[in-house]
Amino acid sequence: MYKAVGVIELKSIPKGVEATDAALKSAGVQMVSAHPSCPGKYEIILTGSISNVTASVDHVLSKFDGYVIDSSVMGRIDEQVISALFGTQTGNKSGSLGMIETFSAATSIKAADIAVKTAKVEIYDLRVSRGLGGKGVVMITGEVGDVTAAVEAGANYAKQSAQLSSTAIIPAPHAELWEQL
Repeated sequence: MYKAVGVIELKSIPKGVEATDAALKSAGVQMVSAHPSCPGKYEIILTGSISNVTASVDHVLSKFDGYVIDSSVMGRIDEQVISALFGTQTGNKSGSLGMIETFSAATSIKAADIAVKTAKVEIYDLRVSRGLGGKGVVMITGEVGDVTAAVEAGANYAKQSAQLSSTAIIPAPHAELWEQL
């Protein structure tokens, strides 16, 4: 499994493509994805050892500083977060539902990691960038107390990063709502 994940968001598509090339050439990392995330933004997600991911992200930050919106290097990331990023996480449609919405994909991924490490919760869904105007949202499930603690912890990180958009906790979502998510 992946040891670390690095996320870089840029405010230019051409510079994002150029930054992706620079990131891949600078250290022994693998690309999870690199694509326009919404009009005018570009998102790069890399994986590899913590040292290689850090070196690659640092290289991009130094070379493309004026174009970087947000970045994050996450070591020892929870397996649920990786599964959710790849769309293979099977969410549990029961219990309480908690949501954290952020203004950036990187912050959303980090908030999701913090949330699942804080309490006994499961990621129901993690959506970043595409179709969200560059935002990110994580949905978690579990007992209401655990969901509340997890949302508070993840939202606190996003708030400290000045990237928190909103949060919500629904103690017992209606059955029809589960089918729409």
